Amino acid sequence: MSDLYADSHRELQDQFDTRRLADCLEEMIVADAISKDDRFFIESREFFFLSTVNPDGQPTVSFKGGPVGFVKVVNESTIAFPSYDGNGMFYSIGNLAVKPEIGILFIDFEKPHRVRFHGRASIQDNDPLLGEYKEADLVVRVQLSKMWINCPRYIPKLVKVESSRYLPKPGRETPLAGWKRIDAVQDALPKKDVGRPEREGGVITMDQWTTLKQKGEG
Repeated sequence: MSDLYADSHRELQDQFDTRRLADCLEEMIVADAISKDDRFFIESREFFFLSTVNPDGQPTVSFKGGPVGFVKVVNESTIAFPSYDGNGMFYSIGNLAVKPEIGILFIDFEKPHRVRFHGRASIQDNDPLLGEYKEADLVVRVQLSKMWINCPRYIPKLVKVESSRYLPKPGRETPLAGWKRIDAVQDALPKKDVGRPEREGGVITMDQWTTLKQKGEG
């Protein structure tokens, strides 16, 4: 008996005559261990999409980016990734503190390919990997439950232009996020950012930031 499909999945599979195909795919591609090929793909990503659920059961999806290798395959059943400076909401990480079930989509737009990764997250303030990530606040570890590849046919083929200039890199201070220069947020900035807007281009209005963002400079 499948432990991947619930009654709701089965009803749709029967409606569209795909139960046999679904069972075949589960047997062929669903795994509970990270293979060498999976490891290479995961650790070559500069971003992924993260799905979490808040305490009220509302799901959300966020984009997580970093230098190539920022997602580490710790062993055949565990991955780890950093929580870098964001908007201060800690929405996804806060969700995981209450509901640790997690979904991740790793995707390649240049050579269309994607992998679903489902698991259970854990966060420790003193994770030994924290020192390996410049400017990371926390490290999230995810224990794999199931993973599988997805059909790439609807993925648009895109070409990478450049990496984000905001990625933390050794030997330099990471540029201040453009929106942290907006006048309306100056009184709310965390201590580590106080004074930086004046040093990094000056305080700006929301309209000025919107103009910069539309030019791809925000």
